[in-house]
Amino acid sequence: MAKQEIATLGGGCFWCLEAVFDEMKGVLSVESGYAGGALPDPSYEAVCSGTTGHAEVVRIAFDADVLTYAELLEVFFAIHDPTSLNRQGNDVGTQYRSVVFYHSEEQRQIAEECIRGLGPGVVTEVSAAPPFYVAEDYHQEYFANHPFQSYCLFVVGPKVKKFREKFGERRK
Repeated sequence: MAKQEIATLGGGCFWCLEAVFDEMKGVLSVESGYAGGALPDPSYEAVCSGTTGHAEVVRIAFDADVLTYAELLEVFFAIHDPTSLNRQGNDVGTQYRSVVFYHSEEQRQIAEECIRGLGPGVVTEVSAAPPFYVAEDYHQEYFANHPFQSYCLFVVGPKVKKFREKFGERRK
């Protein structure tokens, strides 16, 4: 029986994170959604306005007997820029911030240790996990369903490729 844990991470557009973590050994499921804001059950349009305080995030269920939280974070920090405040590439706004929402004291400690190991300049927020709101259905498995859409070709695809090249042994 899997020792299931949950991780909630934001590092730019949730399509990128979901596409990478879907391929990772030990990951049981990935959902795109919103967390960290004041508005209950926000819509994509509201989050994109930058006024709700939410970040685009993924909620990852993983088997802790196969994949450690530290290994998950290693991939997370490799596939986005944790030194970019409130932006990833052309995606700009607090909804694209780098954030780790921890679900236990142990996760908080591991996240802070990982960040210290990255050196100066990291702007990743580390906060207790707030309510998570699942994004609209059309955002789920977006890269898998739209691999030739321009954003997927030019933004998501290169991140997936980077994961495959750097962490090939961790692929399902």
